[in-house]
Amino acid sequence: MNLEVEKSYAGFKLVEQKTIEEINSTGRVFEHEKTGARLFHIENDDDNKVFCISFRTPPEDHTGLPHILEHSVLCGSRKYPLKDPFVELAKGSLNTFLNAMTYPDKTMYPVASRNDQDFKNLMDVYLDAVFYPNIYKHHEILKQEGWHHDLDNQEGEVTYKGVVYNEMKGAFSSPEQILFRNIQQTLFPDTPYAFESGGDPEFIPDLTQEQFEAFHSKYYHPSNSYIYLYGNMDILDNLTYLDKEYLSEFDPIDINSELPIQEPFKEPSREVINYSIASNETEKDKTFLSYNIVIGNGDQPEVHYTLDILEHILLETPGAPLKEALLQAGIGKDIFGSADTAIKQPALSIVAKGTNPEDEEKFLQVIRDTLKKLVEEGIDKKEIEAAINLFEFKLREADYGRYPKGLMYGIISMSSWLYDEDPMMLIQYNPIFEKIKTALTSDYLERFMQEHLLNNTHASVLVVKPEKGLNAVKEKEVKDKLVSYKESLSEEDIKQLVNETNHLRQYQEEPSPKEDIEKIPLLQLEDINRDAEKLELNVEAFEDITLLYHEDFTNLVGYVNMYFDLNRLDKELMPYAGLLANLLGKINTEKLSYGQLSNEINIHTGGINFSTTAYGINAQPDGFDAKMVVTSKAFYDKLPQLFELLNDMINGTQIDDDKRLKEVISETKSRLQMNMTSSGHNVAAMRAQSYFSPSYACKDLLQGVGYYQFLAEIESDYDCKKDAIKDNLRIVKDLIFNQSTLTVGYTGEEKSLEAFNSELTAFLKTLRKIEEMPVDLHFDLINKNEGLMTSDKIQYVAKAGNYITTGHEYKGTIPVMKTILSLEYLWGRVRVMGGAYGCMTNFTRSGNVFFVSYRDPNLKETLQAYDEVYNFIKEFDCDDREMLKYIIGTISRIDAPLTPSMKGSTAMDNYFMKISHEDIQQTRDEILDTRPIEIRSLADLVKDALASEYICVQGNEDKIKANEEIFNQIIQLFA
Repeated sequence: MNLEVEKSYAGFKLVEQKTIEEINSTGRVFEHEKTGARLFHIENDDDNKVFCISFRTPPEDHTGLPHILEHSVLCGSRKYPLKDPFVELAKGSLNTFLNAMTYPDKTMYPVASRNDQDFKNLMDVYLDAVFYPNIYKHHEILKQEGWHHDLDNQEGEVTYKGVVYNEMKGAFSSPEQILFRNIQQTLFPDTPYAFESGGDPEFIPDLTQEQFEAFHSKYYHPSNSYIYLYGNMDILDNLTYLDKEYLSEFDPIDINSELPIQEPFKEPSREVINYSIASNETEKDKTFLSYNIVIGNGDQPEVHYTLDILEHILLETPGAPLKEALLQAGIGKDIFGSADTAIKQPALSIVAKGTNPEDEEKFLQVIRDTLKKLVEEGIDKKEIEAAINLFEFKLREADYGRYPKGLMYGIISMSSWLYDEDPMMLIQYNPIFEKIKTALTSDYLERFMQEHLLNNTHASVLVVKPEKGLNAVKEKEVKDKLVSYKESLSEEDIKQLVNETNHLRQYQEEPSPKEDIEKIPLLQLEDINRDAEKLELNVEAFEDITLLYHEDFTNLVGYVNMYFDLNRLDKELMPYAGLLANLLGKINTEKLSYGQLSNEINIHTGGINFSTTAYGINAQPDGFDAKMVVTSKAFYDKLPQLFELLNDMINGTQIDDDKRLKEVISETKSRLQMNMTSSGHNVAAMRAQSYFSPSYACKDLLQGVGYYQFLAEIESDYDCKKDAIKDNLRIVKDLIFNQSTLTVGYTGEEKSLEAFNSELTAFLKTLRKIEEMPVDLHFDLINKNEGLMTSDKIQYVAKAGNYITTGHEYKGTIPVMKTILSLEYLWGRVRVMGGAYGCMTNFTRSGNVFFVSYRDPNLKETLQAYDEVYNFIKEFDCDDREMLKYIIGTISRIDAPLTPSMKGSTAMDNYFMKISHEDIQQTRDEILDTRPIEIRSLADLVKDALASEYICVQGNEDKIKANEEIFNQIIQLFA
């Protein structure tokens, strides 16, 4: 569509229009003439349309007001007065993305859909939510989503409850989160970045209803809004709708939301803060040291990508010079960095984990000396080329997994647009990279480092130290504060507080009126395609292996997956497969040092990654297929280099460097611990299933608690065990990497097949052929029922079982039940009533079931909620409209759009799990035909599956000890 700049369209003036050749799109910037609302439109032929409305929301304190408001505006509005429009949309729309996000300086409300009517419905609900929320009418919303005093009876204890309150208690349990949440405060003390936009649990209870309403009135106005539209749509129709239905109802106001610039420091600041560790953990090697530097302003486009590239060169690759220097100096067990380019003044952080306080001066000295040496001697041009190629490959590939690329472009645009710059500035990356590429023939990066890293005093040193029992001290302070609060109340006040608690629960329990629910627009069953998308997979014999081929348009990128069987390994060797996957690419090969290897991978490919997994088998509870999975990608003309690198890594890796091996083991353990801390729900769910499921018992040894315990054991006694470790790694490597264990998968266009086949033929000749017989892998499956104690302030509560072993079978009605349980029962019972940040469930085709909560203040109460699922399912009933919603929500989840590489990988995963297209189509038919009576018939399936009482809880040690009768074992997870 051809529009003219400076002309008006439906109440909007077109300010700018440009071709964005990097993403084959047209970009347009509009301004709403009445209110000044900003609008950025990206037009192209992508049918996965995106809408987002954002507001600049600088926090004014640590109460988390922007975050709580993000939750709260989606709890009912003028046109949609029901209590949970967000949940209704999740139940009954074909959305491909539905969420809201709070950042340090902005709040974003994005939705996406491939269906035109659904897209309009989502837009309308979100616009009404942000402009006309029910927060003024129902004060219960702040109490539920933010915080409230909770008192069951007059004799009871007053407690704090609230969804965000518990979410942030979980966030502030992680030392890494504590570190990164405090970095901005040390760098920008005189700006809104000094405040925690998510909310500090210590200050969240200071938030009042008056402050809450005032913040919304001030910032949630069209004059402070940033509207984003992306994809194949009628832009004039959408502009007309926005103006007529919403924006024209407002008068312009002058909103001072501009983010101030922090004046540079005359010298670096320094701050020491503490985090809690469990009572029997040691403080040794538990300190975090970070050096943080402000790098320019957000109006310099090259700063964004240069900083990302420089951080990668210095800290992220296996041979990164600054990382190497710190490790060689014996500082820390894990070195990593962060380039924060999504704020007004970008910043770089250099972090050493696993250090001690006395290392601080040495840490800073090594950084200074290394940077100075790099500036004087120059950065290796190969490292520069590798980093530039890696980032440019990712941008051109535009594969963001399940996140729509249109959404990601919108988020990228806000890194300039929010600060009054061109929203296309960072999306039009070609000229930026042309400038950065001068670093290949000049001292561009060295000058950048001299100016921004060495000659820069706007920096901070942040030390995060462990303290035993700090959580217990803080919990006691909170408890004492609440005791004092109750003592300050009169008898009438206490009665009133009990009444308010009961009133809130009644409000939460009472369903929204049917007429309010029916105001949420709904598609019809005819809008859903009855045919499941067929992910074609050609399976053929190739040489002596099986080749899986998925043909798709991949924009000249070939995706090569290799699947090596682990069925030659016994149980004792299985963790070594996980370790081998973590080692490959990080240690030397016959031809290259690990630093050179990293450069070659990034110069010639889009990445090579090794991982391990165990596929569950369709309808077979005891069956599984354990694999070492190698995923790699490269442009078609680089396939020869890709296979050469794969050959060097698989056949030529040298497991003989004791020092390097220990470094990688320590780093792997550190990263796994970080992941386990932030994703405790995954840990608890996997561990609970490992008690009864062979596939999950195997997964646990490859990537879960069992693997972590293995790493902790070999690290703690490395010098005595290093020879045995190396011997076992060599044995495992020889057993895994041979032709008899290999299946290869390829996703690409037909025109690339000849070149791919040629390279694969040559590669196969490098592999040995060993006819080693598979072992009979047996796991001692016992009900451990563990309490995994950590320094968390909250819990992750899991319960699991298997329905096939109790006589049931998989049906298409099960995914619909999952939708009902997730968005009806668990949302209301565990999140709304219980105050957990989240709760989820899953039912696999191999029969496994789990329920797990996320950042949950409760333990026993949540387990009781799981046990009462049976009653809910048994008594479930709803009308046709409600049933239609659950069906649509289920289809929306399974029809999530896939990138070409994801389509290929999904088809291959289904092959290993023995899931046919006929299975998938049958499930879809059963989903579309589901009725309430069939949901009720699943009650016994859930009851029987959970009857064996397989329970695992990760979380607060005091809470676990207080409920010790639930567990067979209580262990300190990170001791």
